[in-house]
Amino acid sequence: MLRLHDYWRSSAAYRVRIALNLKGVAYTAVPVDLVAGAQGAAGNRAVNPQGLVPTLILADGTALTQSLAIIDWLDATYPDPPLYPVDPVLRARALAMALSVVADIHPIDNLRVLRRLEAQFGADQAGRDDWYRHWVTLGLTALEEQAGSRSGAGPYLGGDAPGIADLCLVPQMYNARRFAVPLDRYPRLVAADAAACALPAFAAAHPDAVKPQ
Repeated sequence: MLRLHDYWRSSAAYRVRIALNLKGVAYTAVPVDLVAGAQGAAGNRAVNPQGLVPTLILADGTALTQSLAIIDWLDATYPDPPLYPVDPVLRARALAMALSVVADIHPIDNLRVLRRLEAQFGADQAGRDDWYRHWVTLGLTALEEQAGSRSGAGPYLGGDAPGIADLCLVPQMYNARRFAVPLDRYPRLVAADAAACALPAFAAAHPDAVKPQ
């Protein structure tokens, strides 16, 4: 069985959980407590040299890292349902929306960056929260416009079915709400998020559903 090195509130791990659920692929979660610093422990670094999550361990022991790379492997290995459009232009647009979150919002708002703001620049909690909201607002504003290019007339960023952009959107919207980012300026994103979160695969991947008791 596949093993997922996971943290319940990690955006990157959340994306992978959604993909595994959509594909109907069983896995065992290996909790890695990011707040406690367990990502830097030897056991996690042995499979993920960056000291991050997620890591997907295959049946033969192969370790896959980086959420989009893991999702790409899942989509190639378990092609139904597909997470990317077939048309090259629509595929590029879907991936651009995904990368707006994965490459432009998430990396500068993750835990290690927020901690560095405190350690190097003396940012207090209010300052870190303001930093977070600034980059989320900037990113979601652009993504709301990008969402106008989505394929199909369906409710998801993927059009008639959720796709790679939705897998990236939903965790980011969860985090935006955690940090009290106003979302009324993003009606397309709010609608796509609500449609996706109503699906069992997304609901089962939600942090509240996997949070350690």
